[in-house]
Amino acid sequence: MTLTRLERERITDSRLKIQAVANSLKDVDPKKVPDFQEIQDCLKDADKSLGGALRSSK
Repeated sequence: MTLTRLERERITDSRLKIQAVANSLKDVDPKKVPDFQEIQDCLKDADKSLGGALRSSK
């Protein structure tokens, strides 16, 4: 299914926000955040899924 230009922009914006959160967590001590690894995994999966949506809509 093809995404509209606006949908692609929204997905791209969301993906950039997810990447920013993932990058900011690199400076946080994982021992101080419950389920830290699960949070990182979730962010990685979301980034991958949104990237896939953008690639498949071309």
